[in-house]
Amino acid sequence: MTTTAVPVTTRKDWTSDQEVRWCPGCGDYSILAAVQMLLPDLGVRRENTVFLSGIGCAARFPYYMSTYGLHSIHGRAPAVATGLATTRPDLDVWVVTGDGDALSIGGNHLIHALRRNVRLTILMFNNQIYGLTKGQYSPTSEVAKVTKSTPFGSVDSPFNPVSLALGAEATFVARTHDMDRAHMQETFRRAHEHNGAAFVEVFQNCNVFNDGAFEKITGKEVRSSMLIPLVHGQPIRFGSDGAHGVVQRSDGRLEIVVVADVGEDALLVHDETRDDPSLAFALSRLSRGPYEPTPIGVFRAVERSEYGAELSRQIVEAQERKGPGDLAALLRSGTSWTVD
Repeated sequence: MTTTAVPVTTRKDWTSDQEVRWCPGCGDYSILAAVQMLLPDLGVRRENTVFLSGIGCAARFPYYMSTYGLHSIHGRAPAVATGLATTRPDLDVWVVTGDGDALSIGGNHLIHALRRNVRLTILMFNNQIYGLTKGQYSPTSEVAKVTKSTPFGSVDSPFNPVSLALGAEATFVARTHDMDRAHMQETFRRAHEHNGAAFVEVFQNCNVFNDGAFEKITGKEVRSSMLIPLVHGQPIRFGSDGAHGVVQRSDGRLEIVVVADVGEDALLVHDETRDDPSLAFALSRLSRGPYEPTPIGVFRAVERSEYGAELSRQIVEAQERKGPGDLAALLRSGTSWTVD
């Protein structure tokens, strides 16, 4: 059997003719550019690529891609994408969502897509605010956040999206940010290559309703001292000349230290393939918010049975035992039937 070579494409081929209608200066532009520039290098076809979204500023993403796409309903993109990915394993299915869309009304759908390990690439833009509806607090907004919906300050404890994904035992979990295109593209590439549910949190600036939310860690002048790069197989260190690092204490706690004080041999070596997610979870809790040194990169990348493949296997086994079913006869049968 011969296969047709994937045609060579450029960013222009993946860009739709729709006017991009985000606020000038929005971090979404940077994420869109990173994806459009990455896709030509992935060896995939536009006609086999689908972008699905829910509701929110990030959810306009499918309009700007020259691929198949669906702007679905609030919070339900993972559920819609699950149906597509399990019935069409030949497609590359991407989900684009925001912190409000994914973690509020969509929280239940997100965690079950992750625990089932559906073959999806989920990009969650986190700007710690509701942008499309004009500035209400979101599930990732910090305590005491004053917004139109919390005039006296939010009393809610925010979600840590990476911790949430790891708690659902997602097989691929990563974090990147909109100020570093190269890091975004490499992270998105890794997520796309993963055979299962891949979750990527993207720190994204909303310059209208929550400007500078991540500036204390992603600003160019502080980035090297505030972002902790996670590199598989390497000691976790950061800062000027790698002066700071992360160690694991005897009680399991992770702690930031000065490398010169403890020696490099004492540093925690990052293992993204560790089957037990507890250490990756501890890394996700190293920072209490985007004002302390914060891990970035791939937290977890493990292999597990993919949901769609398991469903297909069950169908094949059932057909081998019983033969092909008759759906029309089933629908026209009585009001009850026996399953054995």
